[in-house]
Amino acid sequence: MKIAIVHDWLVTDAGAEKVLRAIVDVYPHADIFSLVDFLNNEDRKVVLNGKHAKTSFIQKLPFAKKHFRNYLPLFPKAIESFDLKDYALIISSSWAVAKGVKTHKDQLHISYCYTPIRYAWDLYDEYTSQLKQPKKFLVQKVLKYIRKWDIETLERVDYFIADSKFVQDRIKKIYNKDSIVIYPPVDVDSYTLYEKKEDFYLSASRLVPYKKTKLIVEAFNKMPQRKLVVIGDGEDFENIKAIAKNNITLLGYQEKKILIDYMQRAKAFVYAAVEDFGIVPIEALACGTPVVALNDGATAETITHRINGVHFKKQNIEDIIDAINEFESLEFNLKEISKKAQTYSTDRFKKEIEDFVISKIT
Repeated sequence: MKIAIVHDWLVTDAGAEKVLRAIVDVYPHADIFSLVDFLNNEDRKVVLNGKHAKTSFIQKLPFAKKHFRNYLPLFPKAIESFDLKDYALIISSSWAVAKGVKTHKDQLHISYCYTPIRYAWDLYDEYTSQLKQPKKFLVQKVLKYIRKWDIETLERVDYFIADSKFVQDRIKKIYNKDSIVIYPPVDVDSYTLYEKKEDFYLSASRLVPYKKTKLIVEAFNKMPQRKLVVIGDGEDFENIKAIAKNNITLLGYQEKKILIDYMQRAKAFVYAAVEDFGIVPIEALACGTPVVALNDGATAETITHRINGVHFKKQNIEDIIDAINEFESLEFNLKEISKKAQTYSTDRFKKEIEDFVISKIT
């Protein structure tokens, strides 16, 4: 059976690419399609096992390597340009337009959905409100076109898989489609239990606004007796560095082995983003490290208050401080925290994906 795997774009090894790699492992002979493929050699080995994706015309457009997102108005036409008529099974790995590939009635299309297009739907107002005219008018026009296309192409998908119950609800609300939940794969074999915790908190992510790392730093600025280590790089790095007080250490980007070391030794991991799933908090749990996280998005599912971490209600300084103080008053079973995290393993993900596909083709 010829199989096609369609991914939105390939530019780095992030959370969606970890899911893609696991799907590629299940179907190693599948052909891979993506709007663009600009992976470096190291990421290509990790994400695609050295393979190259078949790309759209956007790959060859001017300045596409750095600015392919500027071609958003062309994304629907680009994803529809793939000729998949000879494939019996299509698996789309989609948070943008991959689920909109053209199909015919004799094909089975299963879409692993990280979210409906966020900047066109639930983040539309937040995204466009920051823009100034005339750019705002143009962006609004493009996003309304994307929304219309997104709905019109729904029938090209036979089955949706959501990466969390949070996303499952969003798929139902926006698309009015049912889905099943298969949580993403987490490398729990690398992030192993370590019980000798030290007196510092850890936060690790890409330093971009929606991750709210700056908010965490602002909270710890008001708790000089608490030490915080921040791992990650991104557009917010310099802004965070400028405000961080002496109790906060910014390490920038670190290799995986360094991240694991800090994750194992931290007394708790702090995370303030509204995530569709959030792989990094699960990696912390696998180390036996409790997580202080927002009671919203998928961390409301993966973190159980006072069992494997502490929730805070809102993305504000006061709630984070209250949650840290509550954490300090509690004791946790680190072995049980790590044991429960094993349920998110890569092997589990591969089996659930394969079982679901088999159930739909037999």
